[in-house]
Order: sequence, then C-alpha cells, then structure tokens
Amino acid sequence: MQSELDSKNAVAAIRVSTTKQGTDGDSPEAQKEQIERFASNKGITIKKYFVFMESASKEQQPMQEAIDYCKNPENNIELFIIKSIDRFTRGGSLSYDLLKNQLENCKVRLVDIYGVISSEKINTLEHLRVSYKWSVYSPSKKSEILEAERSKDELRDIMSRMIGAEIRYARMGYWMHQPPYGFISEKLDTRHGKRCVLKPHPTEAQLIIKMFELRAKGNLYEKEIVAEINKLGFKTRLQNVRSKLDHTKIVSRRGGDPLTVKAMQKYIQNPIYAGVNVERWTEDKPVKCAFDGLVSIELFNRANQGKKFIVLDEQNVPTIHKKLPPPHQLNKGRRNPDFPYRKFIACPQCQRPLLGSASRGKNGKYYPAYHCSNYGHYFRITKQELDETVSEFIGSLQVSPSRINTVIDAVKAEWLRRNQIQGNELQSLEVRIKELQMEAETTIRKIKVLSNETVIKYMEEDIMKIEQKINTLTHQKTETEAKKPVDFRRVMTKVRYLIENLDQLLLKQIDPIKKAQFFAAIFNRLPSYEDLKPGNPKTALFTGVNPIFSIAKMEKSLVVRGAGLEPASLLGKGF
Repeated sequence: MQSELDSKNAVAAIRVSTTKQGTDGDSPEAQKEQIERFASNKGITIKKYFVFMESASKEQQPMQEAIDYCKNPENNIELFIIKSIDRFTRGGSLSYDLLKNQLENCKVRLVDIYGVISSEKINTLEHLRVSYKWSVYSPSKKSEILEAERSKDELRDIMSRMIGAEIRYARMGYWMHQPPYGFISEKLDTRHGKRCVLKPHPTEAQLIIKMFELRAKGNLYEKEIVAEINKLGFKTRLQNVRSKLDHTKIVSRRGGDPLTVKAMQKYIQNPIYAGVNVERWTEDKPVKCAFDGLVSIELFNRANQGKKFIVLDEQNVPTIHKKLPPPHQLNKGRRNPDFPYRKFIACPQCQRPLLGSASRGKNGKYYPAYHCSNYGHYFRITKQELDETVSEFIGSLQVSPSRINTVIDAVKAEWLRRNQIQGNELQSLEVRIKELQMEAETTIRKIKVLSNETVIKYMEEDIMKIEQKINTLTHQKTETEAKKPVDFRRVMTKVRYLIENLDQLLLKQIDPIKKAQFFAAIFNRLPSYEDLKPGNPKTALFTGVNPIFSIAKMEKSLVVRGAGLEPASLLGKGF
C-alpha cells in the first residue's frame, strides 16, 4: 500500500545536547539509523542530513539552519524529519511554534518518527462548507505543545540536578571544571563518593612554581620573569576551536603561545594555585580546596606583593584581601611576636587556647599576660611567668636514641625532595634545548628547498634567534649544574647536633614566632599551662608529647601517635 509520504523529498535533523551525549547514549549514529529506517518504510527520499551538537534551549535555535535550507525553493523540500519533538527543540511551546510555523509557511511538513505530530486537519465549519483560519486546526496540536513543554521541563530538571550537585561539591572544595594550567584533574574515592580533584601537571606545575618563586624574590622586573619562564619552555595549552553549530567539527586550533606579562599577572593572582577556590559557584567566597595547591599560601602572598593576600583563620577558613591588611590583622592569631604562644597553649580550666594582650595600669604602664575569659571563669598568667615555664619544660625534654633515626629519615626525605626540584629544572632545560634544536633543523631543511631570497633571509634570521636561545639555555643549564646540592653529611651532622642540643633550636631561637612554632611541634595535642608547670606529675591524662621526645624527669613517657619534626625547619638557609 502506497504511503502518503511516498516519493517526497526531505531533510533530516539530528540533535544531541552535548558532545558527550554524541558519543554516549543517544548518539547521532543511532538517530540517523532510526530516521533512515523510517524513511525507507515510508518511501521518503532524504536529500540532506543536519547534525547539531548544541543545546536547543538557547535563544538562537540550532535548527534554524536546517529550516533556512528548506525555505529555499531550489532545494525542493517537502518534509522535515526529526526523531522526536525534544530533539527538535527544548525551548518549550513558544520556540516550537516559532520553528514549526516557519516550515508551514514554506509548505514543509514536520514529521516525527513516533507519530506524535499528525498531518490531519479538522474544519469545525465543514458541515457548512465554510472555512476560516481559526476554524481549521490540528487535533494533535495540544499533544505537540504538551510534548514541547515536557521537553523544556525535562531539560530544567536535568540541568538543576547536574549543576546543583556540581555547585555543592565545589563548595566542599572539589574541582568541577577543566583543570587550569599547571594542574591535571583526577577522580579519587572520597567520603562523598568519587570526586574530582586537581593534581600537579608533570611539566606545567614546575613552571608555575618557578613563576611564583621568581615573583616572590622581588628583585626582577615582570618582563624579566616572563623571559625566564619562556626560556624554560612555557607554552599555553593547545585547544581545539569547534563550530558553534556542530561541536563535532574542529574549525581551528589555538594556543601554543609564550607567556606574556598580562597572562603572568593572572596566574599569580589566581588563588587556586594556593589551594583556594573563588568562583560564582562559591558565591565569590574563598573555599579551602580538598587538594593541595602548587604553592604555599605564604609564597602566594609574597608573590602578590600585597595586591592580594590570603589569610587562614583558626578553623582553616580562608579570606582574601584585595590589599595588604593592616598590621593589627596580620599580627592577629598565632603570628603575634609579642604573644607567640597564644593559640599554642590551652587554659587549664576549659582547655581552650589562651589569648594574649597587655592591660594598662593606673600608672600608664602596660602589663602583658596570657589569659582566658568569657567562658564563665577567668584565668590569667603573666607573659614572663609563662615564658619561664615554657623554657623550663623544654629544658626537661630529650630525644630518645631509638627515635633519632625517625628524625634523620624525615630530613633525608626533604633533602631528596629539594634535589628532585633541581633535577626537574635541569630536565626542563634539556627538553627545551632539544625542542629548539629540532626547530632549527626543520628550518634549515626548509631553506634547502626554497628559492626566494627574501624568504630565505627571514628564515636565516629565525635560525640566529633560535641559536641565541639555545646558547642562553645552555649557559643557564651550566649554572644550574654548578649549584651543588647541600652536602648530606653536613646536614646530618647539624641534625644530630640539634637533636642532642634542643636548646639551640628552641630556647636560643631569636625569632619568637619560629620559637613558638618549634614548641608546637613537640606536641600531638594542645598542652595546658598546668601540663607544662614544673613539678606537676604527668599522669596518663597527659598524652600530648610527640613520641620523638621524652621528659627526662619522668620514669615513663606517656605518649601517643608520632608526627615528627617539620623537615623544612631543619633544612633552612643555615645549612
């Protein structure tokens, strides 16, 4: 039996909302196969296929290109075939009517393979043999409108679930976008399921770290830093530029450019490199990431030179200042040289960290003290008395001989890490030199087949520039190789000396901030003032001392898990 659609010319439109959907699930190949089977059964001739990988909820409907093709009389199109209404548009009934009316005006019928769209027309005045525009209607119009609205609702539901989940995870500190330069993304099993975090890129990360280190030194102009990073082989990532109407088509490529001053400023000011994320999904509030940055917050602050400053509070919640905070904010918390032990020693009554301040007497003299108040009790100890108590407690500490190897192993690991950084820098220089040598060889081969003297002249100038870069990098490589790593035997000698003479590291430390930080490394939990007082028996309740240390006057050290000394503190500039 002959079909009413038999021998008619048609175009077929295929749409998937994203490129990923184009390869998973409802792919263009699957839609095309269904449409071809439908056309074959109905005797339809398909003259052209249109494939769109773009969301149809946008104001500019991607189907417009196919409709414009149908409007051209020379193409002789009678049918417009789609798989279903939700593949035609997800813009709702308004967009659906707009697109379908354009087809009807050029005498092209819209057909879906599921049969929702009917070609039947009913005239309510047929019995009177009179018709008007308003009296003729399609009985399937309501079904079509409902289906178009359902498609729009479905899009909203899908996007709300997907984007909503991504926003929640972004506020938890995970990463939900393409990895920025210097990072690669990786999915890890977390307590929130498999979530995406950022990890250092094998080669790009070293360039970002070097950029921050050079900027933090403050002895180079920005152009000099940019030139130094470009010498190490910095190139922006290559990216494919896809067609706006068809994301499967790559129209060009961009990237591979050297670093510029403007780009460097953007990298330096991006807090993600310090492990802090600020974006629209976090309501433009800084969030501590669930992964480490490439540089420390301290290095980030020094590199930004006061133009942007990250501060962590006691709960490890970051805040970002657009300019250097006033001195009273910088000294707030643990980094106040007048009261270095505040937040490091607890109140003996409530176990909350002690605060520090200087009260003014009637005679105008200030009396510095550590105190705890506003919790239903009052505790106060003078600064001098607490300092003396801390010094006496430190003097009673000793390192167990069995734990010396633990410290040495930690220092050795840090020593190897620093040497590895130097090795990575040398490797980057070698790779860049080889790339330039290959570029020079390629240019020379091109010159051999050229006859235009002007072109040859320009290419010879390029070769000279490449050779200058190679010479500069070779000189830099030689200088880097000449920098001998710190002698490990010398490091070990110093470490053993400090272990055997803790007062050199703690009691005689000039910087009060560092002294307090070293003091905090002795404990696994916050000690109270009563725990430190001389003559106070250390009962089983006192379990805060790091197992690397023991108290000389105690018969037995009641201690718990090990944390170890901070290796960086033992490998400072003094070694």
